[in-house]
Amino acid sequence: MQLIRRQFLSAAGAAVAATIVPLTTSAQTYPARPVRVIVPYAPAGPTDVAARLIAAKLSEHLGKQFYVENIPGASGNIAMGRAAKAAPDGSTVVFVANNYVVNPALFDNVPYDARRDFDAVTMAVTTPMVLTVHPSLPARTVKDLVALIKANPGKYNYASAGTGTPAHLVGEQFRLSLGIDLVHVPYNGASLAVGSAVAASP
Repeated sequence: MQLIRRQFLSAAGAAVAATIVPLTTSAQTYPARPVRVIVPYAPAGPTDVAARLIAAKLSEHLGKQFYVENIPGASGNIAMGRAAKAAPDGSTVVFVANNYVVNPALFDNVPYDARRDFDAVTMAVTTPMVLTVHPSLPARTVKDLVALIKANPGKYNYASAGTGTPAHLVGEQFRLSLGIDLVHVPYNGASLAVGSAVAASP
């Protein structure tokens, strides 16, 4: 499994490099200097891990350092706002999840224009959604979990990497479709959300 994952990520890094080079070689050899890779979440979450692995491969393939800068908070708005204000010279890239396009519908004001401020390079990673619970909960199936929550309204919470992230949107769909009293607890990153869920006890 580990070998397969490494081969996949190596291929992903090469694919991103292959995407960038043809768009820029007509003007100059890209990149001319180190590239900042902004991640809108705290370290150790899935977006951060993917960004670091791909940044390492881009550094290897393109011969310049791609370095990750984590800017968590405000559901990614802070990071995406800073990326939008960066010079449009290719020296700053930002890894975004679905909240890049969702946030303008969730917040009255966002510090970027999703259409005007960015040019898409590639879809780097896809990730599955997984529902997990603390092992001490007496629920081994989704049906068990729903019954437990309905029997204890307001007692249970669900964690996500922040408002507008995939886990938040799926959690809300789960809550609304089943009519259950479940409270959303947003964190500044997936690793923090997972850590809290692991440490929690009913």
